[in-house]
Amino acid sequence: MLKLDTIQTDIAALPAVAQQIVFDLVDILKKRYLQVPSENKVQDWSDFIGCMEAEPDLSRNHKHTFAHSCMVT
Repeated sequence: MLKLDTIQTDIAALPAVAQQIVFDLVDILKKRYLQVPSENKVQDWSDFIGCMEAEPDLSRNHKHTFAHSCMVT
C-alpha cells in the first residue's frame, strides 16, 4: 500500500491541471463511497423512465381521477 507522503509527493510533482483532476476524482469518490444515507434524500428514479408502457394521457386521467376522489367524501 502506498504511503501518504509518497502520494503527496507524487501529486505535488504533477502539473496544476493534473492535480486538479486528482482533486476532482477524490471528490467524486468521496461522494460515491462516503455518502451517508439520509431519510430526506430524493431518490433518482431516472433509470425507470420509459421502462413501462402506459396510456399516453395517463397524467391527465390520473389528475382527473385524483381530483374527483378528493371531492367525494
